[in-house]
Amino acid sequence: MRDGKVLVVRRARNPALNLYTLPGGVVETGETLIEAVAREVREETSLQVEPVALAGHREAIMRDAQGKIERHFVILCFAARWLSGEPALNEELDDARWLAPSELSGLRTTEGLAEIVADAANLLARRN
Repeated sequence: MRDGKVLVVRRARNPALNLYTLPGGVVETGETLIEAVAREVREETSLQVEPVALAGHREAIMRDAQGKIERHFVILCFAARWLSGEPALNEELDDARWLAPSELSGLRTTEGLAEIVADAANLLARRN
């Protein structure tokens, strides 16, 4: 979050191809969740952020054509403050926008994104 706006990015690859979501990725072995959030945001957008608190979670279960589970993602979403930088996207993303939380309704987003962003904004407001 920066000045009341959230950075959303559009995925250029599966999963979530062409959907707007939050920057993020996989926790590497030996990394804390906070370290992973800061690293993934930096790798995907070149921004420096300060992860503050867990804002919520989502699960995404991917099935094949026969309905067999192929992948199960547990997604932990953190409220984070922007520290510095402007978005410079890596190859996983093809758009980035700073938006007021109310503007998310006009985009194709990952499921539950508006709720997570609202929770993150409330967390950050309480900690200021």
